[in-house]
Amino acid sequence: MPVISLPDGSQRNFDDPVTVHDVAADIGPGLAKAAMAGRVNGELVDTSFLIETDCELAIVTSRDEEALPLLRHDAAHVMAQAVQELYPGTQVTIGPAIEDGFYYDFARDEAFTPEDLKKIEQRMQEIVKRNLPITREVWDREEAIKTFESIGETYKVEIIKEFIPEGEEVSVYRQGEWFDVCRGPHLPSTNMLGKGFKLMKVAGAYWRGDSNNEMLQRIYGTAWRDKKELKAYLHRLEEAEKRDHRKIGKTQDLFHTQEESPGMAFWHDKGWRIYLTVQQYIRDKLKDHGYQEVHTPQVIDRSLWEKSGHWEKFRDDIFVTETDDRVYAIKPMNCPAHIQIYNHGLKSYRDLPLRLAEFGSCHRNEPSGTLHGLMRVRNFVQDDAHIFCTEDQILSEVQAFNTLLLEVYKDFGFDEVLVKLSTRPEKRVGSDEVWDKAEKALEDALNQQGLDWELQPGEGAFYGPKIEFSLRDCLGRVWQLGTIQLDFSMPERLGASYIAEDNSKKVPVMLHRAILGSLERFIGILIEHYAGALPIWLAPVQAVLLNITDRQSEYLNKCLKSLRDNGFRVESDLRNEKIGFKIREHTLMRVPYLLVIGDREMEEGTVAVRTRTGEDLGSMPLSEFVERANAEVSRRVN
Repeated sequence: MPVISLPDGSQRNFDDPVTVHDVAADIGPGLAKAAMAGRVNGELVDTSFLIETDCELAIVTSRDEEALPLLRHDAAHVMAQAVQELYPGTQVTIGPAIEDGFYYDFARDEAFTPEDLKKIEQRMQEIVKRNLPITREVWDREEAIKTFESIGETYKVEIIKEFIPEGEEVSVYRQGEWFDVCRGPHLPSTNMLGKGFKLMKVAGAYWRGDSNNEMLQRIYGTAWRDKKELKAYLHRLEEAEKRDHRKIGKTQDLFHTQEESPGMAFWHDKGWRIYLTVQQYIRDKLKDHGYQEVHTPQVIDRSLWEKSGHWEKFRDDIFVTETDDRVYAIKPMNCPAHIQIYNHGLKSYRDLPLRLAEFGSCHRNEPSGTLHGLMRVRNFVQDDAHIFCTEDQILSEVQAFNTLLLEVYKDFGFDEVLVKLSTRPEKRVGSDEVWDKAEKALEDALNQQGLDWELQPGEGAFYGPKIEFSLRDCLGRVWQLGTIQLDFSMPERLGASYIAEDNSKKVPVMLHRAILGSLERFIGILIEHYAGALPIWLAPVQAVLLNITDRQSEYLNKCLKSLRDNGFRVESDLRNEKIGFKIREHTLMRVPYLLVIGDREMEEGTVAVRTRTGEDLGSMPLSEFVERANAEVSRRVN
């Protein structure tokens, strides 16, 4: 006789065990029809799940956050069924829901073609219309192995043998005649998937992600609640394609990459101007907030990395070089080197907090398949800093960092910041007392500053808890950038200490913190967020002077010198081309201001000002334009 507590605080009593669907039907026929799954005592289950004891229950519908993962997981199963109906003999392997969609890996001798994807998607729509019930069955392990062996599903047999211990049962989901090993949960029937799905592409994928294994074919798809959401997503993809920083980087002559140096950017003049502007902005901010800027070597003996623990954990990601029978690591991160600076000289509690910042060039041997323009590189520069402080200073230092970080993001035009607090993992160093204090300091800092945040239990580093900051760009994409994390381990491992007020020797707390993450990736994000139309304070070329005929050349050059003397990044276009052609060309290059000079402007000592959006601001004295542009730069108008 279960008593079921609902989210609104009400309770429902039943004489016998009931399913989640039964409870939804008891509440109302509309809810029963809309029910996609249930959350029983916080655990997601099928609507067919039988409730036998008292519990808390929430009915999951399309409005809930769990809806999309459910839809996407079902889409993967429907796709697998469609593939095996169309192409008998194809083996299915693994097919999870992922961010924005789903995929399934298939073993098939022939390669899937774009035409195949159209056929598969059409068959998926037919399966949805069949309204096949999706039911869970529990099989004996040996029975499951025999069944899948009998139909030639060798990969499923391998999964069962490896992941399901002898004596345990196997969860199988069936839709019509088709079935698959799966933990679930799933929707009640295929028609609940609706029409908001689309197959996107085919890619290669090694079985179990191991290059020593067979190459499979991975079909990617996307699934949403309805056609409207699907259309919006596809529009975002189109916009993202237009904004691809690699394309804009080529069009605007900002940077390039090439095979001779994979994962490393060749910065061109205009791209390097953006880089230096961002770097100088951060440098000025750090100076204002009491940081000391340092610089450490690129190549350091492996012994230091062994002491810090990086060699053991990240050896495969570290580039090495050898000389004089010694092995050196090409610096993958800055923290051990900053401790060497901290250790240079005796430190007292009066010296703390000590904030050391570095634009440290780091190298990491990222897998070649993951490299992507500026977003994933092997050589990058971090806006990295480490704060050495006492335990009592953690709260104030974290608050100061949070304030700085939010100032920076706002200046770059990002107002939506997502915050997550990651707490102690199961395997960690340091006493519970210290962890309690550290976690409370991070939580208090967030709460006292009125920041909304999400808890990530157990996701902290082994050496301390952390706060992660992510930005949402104009397309709704989320980029994880900033972080501040507490470290109780590395300072002690590398011999850092200070003399406390009671003359005892103590180990400082080390705060690892970054705002932009890496300059390369952040600039890539900026380019895509602004579609290459960077605000004037960041633009590599802030204005271009355009003459109509050669008669204005001398006056144009005087204006050019005056603007450069005022600190503007400005260029001239004296080509013998029609003015309309030149305006169009520089507009496409996203130059903020186009200053046109004809005979009238030359005679009146003015410039005709146009914006890259096509707005004609009319003629004005050059001094007036300087005043206007300076105001935008100083206010960092975005």
